[in-house]
Amino acid sequence: MIIHVDTSALVDALTGPRRSLETLISLTDQGHRLAISTIVLYEWLRGPRSRADLAAQEALFPSESAFGFGPAEAAIAARIYKHVGRPRGREVDLAVAACALAGGAAIWTLNPTDFRDVPDLRIV
Repeated sequence: MIIHVDTSALVDALTGPRRSLETLISLTDQGHRLAISTIVLYEWLRGPRSRADLAAQEALFPSESAFGFGPAEAAIAARIYKHVGRPRGREVDLAVAACALAGGAAIWTLNPTDFRDVPDLRIV
């Protein structure tokens, strides 16, 4: 299964005490293919990241391999926006969800309530 990593999980796995690193390793050991979207890459890169953090991200999730946010993902995100309750302020999360849905992927997040009402999205 392909699993898109949400920013919350990426930050928790690759920075500070790296609390979620074991989960990341476990998911890959189970045979899952982990990926990030360009939306998550954007959120990641705008944060305060050390050289070691950025190197770890590039080793695990090379920037050039990030799933893009193009016309198909934009259309899915717009449909989700119109479907969920209280979409304002959630545009980035909905775009992340759209990238996962467009790629037939699940999403790994530490904030599952941000995604629970997104139709057909599998949450890890």
